[in-house]
Amino acid sequence: MARSHGYLLMLALPLALAACGSRGSLGDVADTESGNAADPALASALQDQIMVDPQLGRQANGDAVRPPGQPYTGGVPNDNVATNGSKVDTGQLLKTPAPTQADKSCTQCAASRESVTLGGLAARQKDGKTSQCASSLQYAAGWAQRLPRDLPLYPQARVTEAAGSTAGQCQLRVVSFSSPQPMQAMLDWYYTRAIRGGYTSEHQVDGQEHILGGTRDKDGGAYVLFLTNRPDGGTDIDLVANNGI
Repeated sequence: MARSHGYLLMLALPLALAACGSRGSLGDVADTESGNAADPALASALQDQIMVDPQLGRQANGDAVRPPGQPYTGGVPNDNVATNGSKVDTGQLLKTPAPTQADKSCTQCAASRESVTLGGLAARQKDGKTSQCASSLQYAAGWAQRLPRDLPLYPQARVTEAAGSTAGQCQLRVVSFSSPQPMQAMLDWYYTRAIRGGYTSEHQVDGQEHILGGTRDKDGGAYVLFLTNRPDGGTDIDLVANNGI
């Protein structure tokens, strides 16, 4: 009897397996039990070939023991991107007078050469209002948008560093920035703004650096710009003004 029961079990096992196989795949079982047909979009997505970008694949370097030879890179905006989103005033510009050669009495020239920070640069200006307010400078990019209305940040400028002070009667602003425009274009633009704003304007040169500065009697306003050529044809500028907004 034991042997006959074993024989019947051996016959029943293949039949049970065949019955299971007749239900199809697990996905078919789930669809049948839920009463839903297979989703054509899902089936197509699962069966389609995976697309691989070879450029990104090489950057991933997932199978390497060492890190990639260079950092993953994204797009970096160039200097033509405007910091303040303004258009350049293309109106008629005044021509900046030729510079005079700075001598040893040029305190602003020495200040530019010897100052490490914007605060140090402001503290060494000959205008007393500017130098006294330098100790209360606070650094933040937003100060670049609070320059005097007559001497604003040049459109297409890229700000490197900015500082300002509103302590007491101080309205000091100091900004370092670069422009894709050449030196002469920047001199003419700021010279025009200064003259039309009622400032005096003196142009000096000290080696490779140009200094443009002046004052305004009606409110004691004073400004000075330090300009140097960039290797790419643009201009690096430090601007100090004592009557920001």
